[in-house]
Amino acid sequence: MFETDKEVLDWYEQQPRALSKEFVNSIRWDEVANYPISPEFVPVLYYMRDVESYTEVYYNELLRTPTGRNPFFRKFMDRWNVEEYEHARLINRFMNAAGIQTSKDWRNDAKAAIPRSYTVENQISSWIAKMFGRHFSGVHMVWGAINEMTTLQGYRRLWKLAGHPVLEQLLRAIAQEEAIHSNFYWQVARIRLEGSDFTRKLSRFMVGMFWTPVGQGPKPQKETDYVIATLFKGINGVQNFDKNVGQRMESLPGFAGFKVVTNRIAAISIEGYCKPRIITI
Repeated sequence: MFETDKEVLDWYEQQPRALSKEFVNSIRWDEVANYPISPEFVPVLYYMRDVESYTEVYYNELLRTPTGRNPFFRKFMDRWNVEEYEHARLINRFMNAAGIQTSKDWRNDAKAAIPRSYTVENQISSWIAKMFGRHFSGVHMVWGAINEMTTLQGYRRLWKLAGHPVLEQLLRAIAQEEAIHSNFYWQVARIRLEGSDFTRKLSRFMVGMFWTPVGQGPKPQKETDYVIATLFKGINGVQNFDKNVGQRMESLPGFAGFKVVTNRIAAISIEGYCKPRIITI
């Protein structure tokens, strides 16, 4: 447990890259095509690649908020932005090696597909963030922790379900870096929530009202729903999500008994599931 933002940043900066040059060179790229990829996982790979590449968009958005002006968060964001793009690039490299068609300018194509409505909504969100000042950084940290934990579990589910040894080797390393990102967000969120009753109430309200699964917004909801339903299908998939994301989130100050995120995953992943969204402030 850390007591200050600086302590969390110091810990983060001491963490080595899992995706070192030596590791990337050790990946058996020439063996990728020897193992089949089920067609159901191809849209998942496209989605993961594109969402990782959107970090540049998220990074520029955060620079306009109180979070981006915090020197500790900014140092984290600078490295986070670089690492997430590397994840996208390596997933694209795997796809090419697997014979999955990608465009040469896939990164710009992915950004060009982001709807204008998303850009407008985020300009409004930046304005709201400025209104709440430092309290909104707590919201950002909770939101980031949820999304990083979800991404991490998504990678774990994919390598287990796909059964592709080279993909597993790559995703395990990506997951190590996502776990470090996740812990940074979670630890800073805990510090911010412990320090302010207003931040706790604001964060619980904002997440309860507006949270959507990672990638939704830049990506159409139908694509997000497909990825979630594929990776966390059925009761067992939702239980896995709740154990590794929902329950860890509930351990944050002010989020005890908060089931909104798990309920939304369940509504996508369990056929016939219908539960009203109840927000407790």
